Amino acid sequence: MAGFIFFCFAAFIPYKIYQEKKVLKILLGVVITLLALVLIFGHTAGNAQSWLILGPIRIQPLEFTKLTIIVYLSAVFANKQEYINDLKRSIIPPILIVFFICFLIALQPDYGGILLILGTVLAIVLCSGISIKSMLKIALLGVVGIIIMLVVLLVTGHIDTVFSPVRLARFTGYLHPFENQQGNGYQLVNSYLAIGSGGLTGTGLGQSVQKAGYLPESHTDFIMAIIAEELGFWGVLLVLGLLFFIILQGLKIAKRCNDPFGALLAIGISVMIGIQAFVNLGAVTGLLPITGVTLPFVSY
Repeated sequence: MAGFIFFCFAAFIPYKIYQEKKVLKILLGVVITLLALVLIFGHTAGNAQSWLILGPIRIQPLEFTKLTIIVYLSAVFANKQEYINDLKRSIIPPILIVFFICFLIALQPDYGGILLILGTVLAIVLCSGISIKSMLKIALLGVVGIIIMLVVLLVTGHIDTVFSPVRLARFTGYLHPFENQQGNGYQLVNSYLAIGSGGLTGTGLGQSVQKAGYLPESHTDFIMAIIAEELGFWGVLLVLGLLFFIILQGLKIAKRCNDPFGALLAIGISVMIGIQAFVNLGAVTGLLPITGVTLPFVSY
């Protein structure tokens, strides 16, 4: 209900307001403050200190961060169209801010969130109107940025959190789930059981066995496995079709929009939804390592 109220409120606000520098500074300030607070007072869940608990409300600053970065980059690149290929003036300053934000997220650590952000940033940069030569320079800058981030993590002593046994176990569990069915591969094996049990038509809405304590995170990261179990192949096809429809509509809006800011905004949001859905579904089906990424519009 609260989400619906915010949705209606946001729908009546002209999107160009978000292009103003004052608004962008406020959004960035709020996001950086929230990310700093979560490092100090955050609640740890799933081996990551990513949540702020405010009484009965739990918020994950990453969700605000993803949208803020899209708005920020879309506005910056739209305002700098005249000299978009001058990397020192147009690309490097906002990308450095993005890397700083990613560094704060890495300290939680939430690498799935960083993957989503970097994928969305790449899409916005590619669609900003820059030349191929500039793209190659940005790719080199990205590699250097990642190296610097790893060096800083090494110096600060946080490198162990990146390659901790718990995180490495996600890869072994994803590559060889049946070799340790009661350990690293437990979640993926139970996801397979849920998907396989559903067949074409499913066991019936609300009739899942796996969500009764067998499949961890069945209401969040692995909700698609439960949909497959209860509604079967056709239910999964319906959910994926609706997600694809939303993404496609966003890209159509971007194509029709004559305003660079509006076009980049639509592209960024559509790509974010698409990448997040892809990473989530990849984890549920064993095509990708489990990263804790939720399914857009569906997960709790």
